[in-house]
Amino acid sequence: MSDDQEGALWLANHNNVTKRATLSMSNGLRNVPAYFTQIVRLAGVLLLVTLSAAPGHGAESLDRSVTQLILSIAPSWDAPGGRMQLFRRTGGGWEADGTAWPVLYGRNGLIWGRGVLGTTEPGPHKTERDKRSPAGVFRIGTIYTYDAALPAGSDFPFHTVTEADAWVDDSTLPEYNRFVQFPDPAKRPAWFEKEKMRQHDAAYRWLVEIRHNADPPVPGAGSAIFFHIRRGVDRPTAGCTTMAEADLERVIRWLRTSENPHFALLPKREYEDKWKPWGLPAPKEAQELLRPLQEPAGAPKR
Repeated sequence: MSDDQEGALWLANHNNVTKRATLSMSNGLRNVPAYFTQIVRLAGVLLLVTLSAAPGHGAESLDRSVTQLILSIAPSWDAPGGRMQLFRRTGGGWEADGTAWPVLYGRNGLIWGRGVLGTTEPGPHKTERDKRSPAGVFRIGTIYTYDAALPAGSDFPFHTVTEADAWVDDSTLPEYNRFVQFPDPAKRPAWFEKEKMRQHDAAYRWLVEIRHNADPPVPGAGSAIFFHIRRGVDRPTAGCTTMAEADLERVIRWLRTSENPHFALLPKREYEDKWKPWGLPAPKEAQELLRPLQEPAGAPKR
């Protein structure tokens, strides 16, 4: 038998074996109970649900339940100040609710934070004491105040700060980035005095909680981020967003729990890239925030 004939015979035998194996596998699959197929499909669905709920797999756009949005746009990542404006969602989309006003950020500018949107963005993210304000979209939490009540016309959850209250910014503690209370002075930990909220500081008369790094807190990813009263027109912060007292009271009076208020803070270029996929007000509605802004006199030289 020639080499060519031997090759042809081997190929024919190989093809017959392959066909028998394929037929056997096909018959075997037909014998698999239907419920097993259903279990496999269900497992796939559960895997997708688990991945979508895991950290780093947040919503891709602002939830439709959010009908109040506080939007602030900075000229750049390194800008220590920008503008802020209120928006309300109607049947026709977002509409500005009043004019914009100036605000101050961290003295080193902005950096991606951990909130509803922006958590998984590439690039550097906020760390404790980096003197940058977290960028992204965040839920609004509780209002903390030295007063017994909020400004007239307000209707939002608040807490009157007492000598027993603290907000922890020490990332080595299990209470990191949480509001805690120690009513009994004898049971207050050694760190309490440094972390207590009742500082008799006029800038902290109103603290509107921005829920950065809150659900749950990640040690070292930044803490105690609020709106509060500015200390001066050219004095940026350690990471909070500040403004004139009258503007802050305006925000407080405007907030309503039923409208699920959120805060969005972005540099101009990132806003232009993300307003549509994130479901934010369009540039046409946010044009006041996009006008060129002269940086405060206290801005760091770059």
